[in-house]
Amino acid sequence: MHCPALLAHDIVRILGTRRVLDGVCLTASPGHRIGLIGENGVGKTTLLRVLAGTDEPDSGSVVRPPDLGFLHQEMPCAAGATIADALDDALRETREIVAELDLLAQDLARTPEGAPGHPELLDAYARHLEHAQQREVWDADRRAAIVLDGLGLGALPVGRTLDSLSGGQRGRLALAALLVRRPSALLLDEPTNHLDDSAAAFLEEQLRALPGVVVAASHDRAFLDAVCTDIIDLDPGMHGPVRHGGNYSAYLGEKRAERERRLRRHAEEQQELAALRRSAEVTARLVAPGRERRDNEKMGYGHRSGRVQHQVSRRVRNASRRLQELERDQVAAPPEVLRLRHAPLARPSEEGTLVALRRVRVPGRLVVDRLDVPATERLLVTGDNGAGKSTLLAVLAGRLETEGRYGDGGASPWGCCPRTLSSTARTERCRRSMRPSSVPSGPARSR
Repeated sequence: MHCPALLAHDIVRILGTRRVLDGVCLTASPGHRIGLIGENGVGKTTLLRVLAGTDEPDSGSVVRPPDLGFLHQEMPCAAGATIADALDDALRETREIVAELDLLAQDLARTPEGAPGHPELLDAYARHLEHAQQREVWDADRRAAIVLDGLGLGALPVGRTLDSLSGGQRGRLALAALLVRRPSALLLDEPTNHLDDSAAAFLEEQLRALPGVVVAASHDRAFLDAVCTDIIDLDPGMHGPVRHGGNYSAYLGEKRAERERRLRRHAEEQQELAALRRSAEVTARLVAPGRERRDNEKMGYGHRSGRVQHQVSRRVRNASRRLQELERDQVAAPPEVLRLRHAPLARPSEEGTLVALRRVRVPGRLVVDRLDVPATERLLVTGDNGAGKSTLLAVLAGRLETEGRYGDGGASPWGCCPRTLSSTARTERCRRSMRPSSVPSGPARSR
């Protein structure tokens, strides 16, 4: 029994007055692990909810496997349920497959070979056996223990209630339940949010081993690099969402090459436009009415005037037509690379300032005239989507390309207080996976 594909055709989703998804198509075959990237608000979570059937599209259609799994924000269990209850619910489908396979085996044993119905029973048993092997049903309990331990939940008593767990623990338990189920298609929304380095590495290994479809929305570059076979950039573009083969690093390389090609084409077209404008202007003056004839034109002017005027007029029309076509269809210059203006970070002061920002500007995203964070305080960044929260964090983490110098003498802020700015090992891991890029697309462009 092969894993079915996940298909979406011409998905349109309108929230309020905004068209969040506009004709999105997606084909995800078994073995493909697709990363959804883009700025906050471009529709990553909305697309996942439509694919999962949690939201209905305003138009378009979705074909999904019947056992699709979607990472919910909360466990779909009662408040008083325990960890054991959540695992039993995750293993329910697996145990049903084993029970059905046992019934088929009993029916097959009672039906003699060659008797009516025996070939059909044998075929049904073979299909269910293949499905059971694919889901690794006989190893499910041991796999559940491994998954709990890998996600940092192995030390928790299975009798502990879900309402006694922290939000991060409940999120990891929901993820564990999906990995134990091993559905044919798995939809994940920011799956590494509550994971440390070791748990994130375990999740990456588990997802790579799944035979079915994985679609994950994430801003975690390390995760996207380790897991994805394809990247879909949902940022609004000239031709809508674009799918790229390979992981996130391959996507960045392709975007850089695409930007260089676009820059070259734009420059070539601008040169041709300038040449056509000059040609049309000079040639038009040659046929301008009332132009005074030069001395070497006076003899034989009347004999040749009609033919010459016709040829020159044709050149003017051709140049003007080509000029109009180029001006109408010319390639726009690629957007400017986002850069930080002025001095992004000042050195911590002797008075105990952990971070000091002066005149930081990311065009269209963030403006900070002055920000001082004392070393003894914790800073909570809040605001609506698009307010610049992630951009501010990207500035502090050194994720955006900068102009000017860091503090006094150009020292990197990581040389001043690396442990404080990198509050978790996960942040350090993500920072190491990032390389300076001239194209701040996908997660690097998060608002």
